[in-house]
Amino acid sequence: MIVIAHLSDIHIGATPRSVDRANAVMRYLDALPHDLDAVLVTGDIADHALAEEYEEARKLLSSRHPVLVGPGNHDRRGEFRRVLLGEEPADGPINQVYRSAQAIYAMCDSSIPGQDAGHLDEETIAWLEGVLRESDLPVFVAFHHPPVLLHSPMADGIRLHRHERIEELVAAYPNVAAVLVGHAHTAAATTFAGRPLLVGPGVVSTLKLPWEGGTTFDNCVDFDLPPSIAFHVLDGEGRLTTHFRVVQ
Repeated sequence: MIVIAHLSDIHIGATPRSVDRANAVMRYLDALPHDLDAVLVTGDIADHALAEEYEEARKLLSSRHPVLVGPGNHDRRGEFRRVLLGEEPADGPINQVYRSAQAIYAMCDSSIPGQDAGHLDEETIAWLEGVLRESDLPVFVAFHHPPVLLHSPMADGIRLHRHERIEELVAAYPNVAAVLVGHAHTAAATTFAGRPLLVGPGVVSTLKLPWEGGTTFDNCVDFDLPPSIAFHVLDGEGRLTTHFRVVQ
């Protein structure tokens, strides 16, 4: 059995409480009585892409569990690479893979520098295809921007555009266990290319939906609801189950 924690959108620096909320989530995960197979953080790590925000995030996301962190539209590749990954700054997409004995985790960069919407470029698609081709192990494909409509006007306008190539790729490889995304600040579950598409809830805030009264930025972003995370469980029969937890 594989157990993954999925969190997203910690936005360090966005509010005075952003550090406390991310810290509460990581304390909760580190206090678990069993080890997790992976912790996936699907983007928007810093709110302003400042070095000091990434320094804070690097300390917060340090864990006894394996952690894989990807960029979102609020992140900037140079500082992300330098501070979080210990690499030289560079402008190309930040694609990373973590391999365990039971599964492979592919974190793709769906950010477009200077824009809020997302796209997976050909370099990233080619890289992901190589990861999918290398093994029959289950692969969890993760990136920031949802590739489908979630019926949330705030999120849908800046989702992943031109999703046809990633949809074809996911459909072509049966070892893709799920696609994991963030960006929408609301827990959601649907399908994409015939596979589960799971949206991690926001840590820094929760996005209220239109039928909850969320119609503009001022009335749809709730910073008072507690942060949430998801646990994705893949059993020996290939069945994926997701549990959501609120962290006080």
